[in-house]
Amino acid sequence: MACAKFLVSGRVQGVFFRASAREEAVRLGLTGYARNLRDGRVEVVACGSDEALAGLERWLQHGPPLAQVAGVLREAADIDAPAYFQTG
Repeated sequence: MACAKFLVSGRVQGVFFRASAREEAVRLGLTGYARNLRDGRVEVVACGSDEALAGLERWLQHGPPLAQVAGVLREAADIDAPAYFQTG
């Protein structure tokens, strides 16, 4: 199982980004979490198949309708993400 950390910048807080990312990740069969960072970005850590992670990365490029994504940085993550998605 592969894991990745995504740092999403732009107008991504206060626009249902975390909840929408959770829904997309669950749909793709991923585990992990999404959380707001103090600098205004959203951090998404997800584990699952390479194909599902690629699908999530594509989705993160635009996010939910109210979001305005400026960029997505992907990093390898050597962690075990929780068996569920949390939005805290």
